[in-house]
Amino acid sequence: MARPKPPAPTVASPDDIELELYDAMRSGDLDRLMELWSDDDEICCVHPGGERLVGAAAIRASFEAMFGNGTIDAEPRRVRRLESHSSAVHSVIERIRVATPEGERFAWVTATNVYLKSAHGWRLVAHHASPGSAEEAADSAEAGSTLH
Repeated sequence: MARPKPPAPTVASPDDIELELYDAMRSGDLDRLMELWSDDDEICCVHPGGERLVGAAAIRASFEAMFGNGTIDAEPRRVRRLESHSSAVHSVIERIRVATPEGERFAWVTATNVYLKSAHGWRLVAHHASPGSAEEAADSAEAGSTLH
C-alpha cells in the first residue's frame, strides 16, 4: 500500500520560490520542480513557441521531456514584481546558458511567473515564456523593482 506523499516544504516568499524554481531547472530536479507548483487542477505553463499546458500531468511531461535533453541553465534577470498579500506576478528576462561546439552562448527568454500563497506557503500557478532578445535584456536599465 502506497503512503500518501507528504506536503512540499513551506516556501516563505515569492522570491524564495522563484529561486527554488530556477535552481530545480538548473539541477534537473523534476520532483522538486513539481513540488513548487500549486496542486490546483488549472495550473498552466507555456514554453517559448509552445502550446498552453494545463494541469500537473501535462506540465510534468513537458519538463521531463526537456530534462531528457539536459538541464535548463536559466537565470532570472531584470525581475519586475507586482505583489500583494496572497499573490505575486514576476516578469523576468531569463538568461539561458547554452553550450555549443563553438563555446558558451546565451539565449534570452521573456517570462511571467505567477505565484499564489497557499496553506503550504507560496506556489507557482502559471509560467508563460516567450522568445526574448539580448537587446531587450540590455535595454532594461533597472536591476529590478517591486510595485505594490
